[in-house]
Amino acid sequence: MEREKNANLKRIQEANRILAQTAQKKQASLGQLNVIKEKINVQKGVIKNISSEIVYLNRDLRTTEEKVAQAQSDLQRLKREYARLIYAASKTANSYNKLMFLFASDSFNQMMRRMRYLRHYTEARKQQAAAIESVQQNLSSQLNTLTSQKQQKKSLLNVQLKENQNLVSMHDQQDQVIQQLSLQEQSLKQEVEQRQKAVRQLDKLIAAIVREEIARAARAAEAAARAKAAREAAARAAAAKAGKPAPETATGAAESAPARAKTTVSRTDRVTLTPEAAALSSNFANNKGRFSWPVERGFISQRFGRQAHPVLKGVVVENRGIDIQTGANEKVRAIFGGKVLAVHTIPGMNNIVMVQHGEYFTVYAKLRSVSVTEGQEITTKQTIGTVYTDAEGTSELQFQIWKNQTNLNPQGWLLPK
Repeated sequence: MEREKNANLKRIQEANRILAQTAQKKQASLGQLNVIKEKINVQKGVIKNISSEIVYLNRDLRTTEEKVAQAQSDLQRLKREYARLIYAASKTANSYNKLMFLFASDSFNQMMRRMRYLRHYTEARKQQAAAIESVQQNLSSQLNTLTSQKQQKKSLLNVQLKENQNLVSMHDQQDQVIQQLSLQEQSLKQEVEQRQKAVRQLDKLIAAIVREEIARAARAAEAAARAKAAREAAARAAAAKAGKPAPETATGAAESAPARAKTTVSRTDRVTLTPEAAALSSNFANNKGRFSWPVERGFISQRFGRQAHPVLKGVVVENRGIDIQTGANEKVRAIFGGKVLAVHTIPGMNNIVMVQHGEYFTVYAKLRSVSVTEGQEITTKQTIGTVYTDAEGTSELQFQIWKNQTNLNPQGWLLPK
């Protein structure tokens, strides 16, 4: 719970920092709305965390109250037993009575037993007194714990009340921003149209790059296969000239180069992988759910797939990846090592970097600057550029993951926040 509380506190601090940047503009923006929504989600987590603490504290309170009741019961019982011992001891309080009790014995053995009885009786009184003192100390400790827990519960309830008030205030702030944005309906529709146009252009660009890479890899694989077949044919010809048996091919039989060349036809819907690329692709797939975020700080402002517009009713926005809202000039990092396949610019998406990881591709759009070049081999977490900040003060990265020509939800590949 403490870790979750600290994580929520950190997320709220990040959201406040991002909101401060977007709020510098007088006009309300979707960026502001996204940050407020993020704060509301985190605030709900804070309240849920406090509620869980109260539940556990109530359980501890019940346990402590049961211990206090048990200690009080034990104390009363011990006091009653001690009172009986004191009453019995008062009858033999002087030395004369003790001596008479011993000399009244019928035998020496009985006198010894009576002596042991008196010693044990005295010892029992001491033990009973010590037990009473121990129970009293335990009771005092439990009462202090109970008092502390009640104070803690009272404090938590006050904090919960305050956080609920903060949540109401955030909802009011959200309603105000939505109301302001509703007055900008025409500009918002234009913004949606421009975004969707940019998305379509980006989709076409990615599809073209992937198709070209699939074709290039297929040509390279076929060229490699023809070269290998030529080498094997030359080896067989040399062996035949020397009168030696023809060497076996990789398939275990001597076959002609044309026959083998026909078996090297590559699929046109996926990248033909070399052994090195296959290993890279496998490593990428095995790290699903464990990738670091492409920016160090930020939150998902728009999720993958078809999403309802936060303001415009009946308008649905298609997202091929996720939008991550962050701070101005935030560095963008590669989530995994690979080769920079393309660097392009599209209006509405700004600079774009596409990185290949075997048959997987990661796309980083809405970059203000780019620090890598096409064909460059890069490593995990290497900086590839900085995020772009629009005229409304919103700094947002568009991040996508593809497997060949299939679009994947990036959120399931990144570490949870």
